[in-house]
Amino acid sequence: MTMKIPTVIGYTHLGDGFVFVAAVMFGKRKGALAAALGMTLADILGGYAIWAPFTFVIKAVMAYIAATIAYRNNYNGDNVKNNTFAFAVAGAWMVLAYYLANAVIVRFVYVESASFYESLVLALADIPANTMQIIVGIVIALLLIKGVKGKGVFNR
Repeated sequence: MTMKIPTVIGYTHLGDGFVFVAAVMFGKRKGALAAALGMTLADILGGYAIWAPFTFVIKAVMAYIAATIAYRNNYNGDNVKNNTFAFAVAGAWMVLAYYLANAVIVRFVYVESASFYESLVLALADIPANTMQIIVGIVIALLLIKGVKGKGVFNR
């Protein structure tokens, strides 16, 4: 079962919380791979296969950014403020990357007659939904990490 909320061009969902959890649970490489595979599979099974190549790259980089910041210096993935910062930076990457992916898909799939500039304008429509998706994902991740950190679940 997939919980998804359609947007102008794609859909929004609760999965970004799990991208962040994977980043903290598994670290940079394994977290990036888990996030990329899981979210790409969600796109394919959810009927949005056209997004799969973009999602694979975007979510892998997103998890990698989150893990890099969550484990920087003396942090060990359980500092709420540092994790919030990590997830916000990774989320900003996601919003920007999906904005550009939206523009490409609009231009070459949905509105082939649109110029690339027009596609960039049309792609702006999904930024609010992607931003809300990140905010909800951050809250979900922080709650899940707080709930399971220290119970032996996190073994990077």
